[in-house]
Amino acid sequence: MNDDKALYPPVEPISTGLRGHCPRCGEGKLFDGYLKIKPRCAACGLDNSFADSGDGPVVFVLLIVGFVVVGLALWMEVNFSPPLRLHFLLWVPLTIAFGLVLTRMLKGVLVALQYRNNARPGEIDRG
Repeated sequence: MNDDKALYPPVEPISTGLRGHCPRCGEGKLFDGYLKIKPRCAACGLDNSFADSGDGPVVFVLLIVGFVVVGLALWMEVNFSPPLRLHFLLWVPLTIAFGLVLTRMLKGVLVALQYRNNARPGEIDRG
């Protein structure tokens, strides 16, 4: 997986992942579509079969979006007491948009961190 790490200068995984770029070269695009990982980097040829972020990004997204949206909705209710339909018109689209954008960004970060730390599935030591 990381045989050619010496040929490429290290890239910063957070900014590279947030931009959705290749975790090895930082140039090629990581995603094929919105959330699907490309099989190979077009710029450096990195095989992305190692990339398995699983449910990791979604857990963080749920926690972050839930905290922000519920906090803002409660603040708005306490200070302005708008009708319930206004809450739905504001918070449902904001939750969907914020969740979709954040999911892509965090998935990119987790894949970049997997590459940087040479992460792989756990193995049982049968020693």
